[in-house]
Order: sequence, then structure tokens, then C-alpha cells
Amino acid sequence: MAAPDTFRAFPVRLHPGDDLRRALEATVAGEGAAAAFVLSGIGSLRPALIRLAGAEEVTTVDSDAELLTLSGTIAATGSHLHLSVADVQGRVVGGHATYGCIVRTTAEVLLALLQDWHFSREIDPATGWAELVARRRAGE
Repeated sequence: MAAPDTFRAFPVRLHPGDDLRRALEATVAGEGAAAAFVLSGIGSLRPALIRLAGAEEVTTVDSDAELLTLSGTIAATGSHLHLSVADVQGRVVGGHATYGCIVRTTAEVLLALLQDWHFSREIDPATGWAELVARRRAGE
């Protein structure tokens, strides 16, 4: 029987001015992990840059925005992060978190670093997009 997969819970607090996506990718790489999930994330952003479902252009929320949810996968070859934010009127928008989402006051994120796995993103002919490929690390 194979040993159960292990992951390490890793709480992170990002600071004002951090690029949300770049900072999380750097954190995962800095921990020597090749695969991670974002389990939860809250905080505030300004601006929030979001690619809506099926859209090619990025939508910008250029006001103080509460980060309500954050989840996804992080790999050395690319991340797939979804978020939802509420603007100052309480309107909520969500989609793909792009580079340029800047932490306003804080972002508190719980990562799951998967020690036995390597994530990559490779073009899937069925979708035309770079999709997640999860492989066990050599020797696992």
C-alpha cells in the first residue's frame, strides 16, 4: 500500500504593494515546492485585475476592493487563481486573478504545499488552453 500524500499547510500574509499572484508564486518557489493549492484568501486590493469567464480583456476594479475569496493552483509554469472582490458599493465580481492585483492593506492566504507532487501547465488539445498536469515527483 502506498504511503498517503502529504501536504504542508503554510499561512502567508502579504503586505501593501505586493502583487498578489507574483508574491504567492514567489512564496511557493521559495519554499522549494513544485505544487500548491490556495485553500483560502482574504484581504484588500487596489486595483484588482480580473479576467472574466470567456473574456480576452482584463476588467479593472480601480477602487478599494475587499478580497472575499481566493483559490486555485500554483505551479512553476503558471498559476490558475480565481478570486472574488467587492467594491466600495458592495458589488461583487469574480474571475481569474491576473498579475497586477495589488495588495492594499493585507492579504491573508492559506497555502497547501504538496511535497510529493509537481504541477505544470501544458496545452490541452481539447481546450486549447494550458491546463494543469499533476505528476508525482520522481521516486514517490
